[in-house]
Amino acid sequence: MEWYLPIIWAGLIATAVALYVILDGFDLGMGILFPTTQEEARRDEMMNSVAPFWDGNETWLVLGGGGLWVAFPQAYAVIMPALYLPVIVMLLALIFRGVSFEFRWVSKPRHRMWDLAFSGGSIVAAFAQGVILGGLLQGIRVENGEFAGGSFDWLAPFPLLCGVGVVAGYGLIGCCWLMMKTEGPTADHARRLAPGFLIAVGICAALVSIWTPASFERIADRWFAAPNIYFLWLLPAGTVVLGLLAWRGMRQGRTALPFFSTIGIFLLCYAGLAISNFPYLVPPTLTVWDTAAVPAAQIFLLIGTLPLLPMILGYTVFVYWTFRGKLKEGEGYH
Repeated sequence: MEWYLPIIWAGLIATAVALYVILDGFDLGMGILFPTTQEEARRDEMMNSVAPFWDGNETWLVLGGGGLWVAFPQAYAVIMPALYLPVIVMLLALIFRGVSFEFRWVSKPRHRMWDLAFSGGSIVAAFAQGVILGGLLQGIRVENGEFAGGSFDWLAPFPLLCGVGVVAGYGLIGCCWLMMKTEGPTADHARRLAPGFLIAVGICAALVSIWTPASFERIADRWFAAPNIYFLWLLPAGTVVLGLLAWRGMRQGRTALPFFSTIGIFLLCYAGLAISNFPYLVPPTLTVWDTAAVPAAQIFLLIGTLPLLPMILGYTVFVYWTFRGKLKEGEGYH
């Protein structure tokens, strides 16, 4: 097997997941913030701020899941049975949320049910994504290359903590998006909520950072053994600095600084998780090379994937550029 092909595919999947978390994070954050206000105008403005973008964000989720299926079929065959329940819950929640996004506007003024579906779907989807992440990080029991655990192995304190952390993180990036994208009462409302979400994210990130090396020897060895310890400390230090920048930006009424600082926090935490677990795709037993498809299949799929990626990225940049600028109060896309 060509040793570099699984690395390329792991990089593509990791990039797709990172883009999904960032782009759909503030989108899901709108639903998480919905219960914080009962004002119709505020809720309308929240939804309108993401209306041009939301339905393209799941492209990256499909690429990540599809890439795992075709490039690492054994990993897919192990991960899915271990996490079927939270995956199904996540997909159903995203469906409810997507349907409610459109139906809410056409059912006014009797749209309370769709408000609940949008908010509930967003919160449940975010929580399920965190549980999936935590269930994968805590390890999946594998025997003879097959899943050998139970259907509820994911129902444990660590995955549940990750679920809470992802909800808080999406709520934070949603607040920062509204501060950057809107003005007036909606932006002020988001600015009041943002520090609380930032504190919650900091607490969850600290707990995960302590929990993982304390519970998993392989992660402790990766972070605290020489020579890694001499340069890996830059990641948590950078996360703290970005958190302070986000806090300062919120207090000073800055618009862009909190949003991009929060994205930086997401990326550094994501990089930390990757460093903790690479090269394991199914921790703690199966690596990217153990689970990779045959080289011919990976090359064939790359021929189709690599030309499409610039097109998808180009379209995404075009949409965000076209709808740049602040959304004025009372404006919308419906």
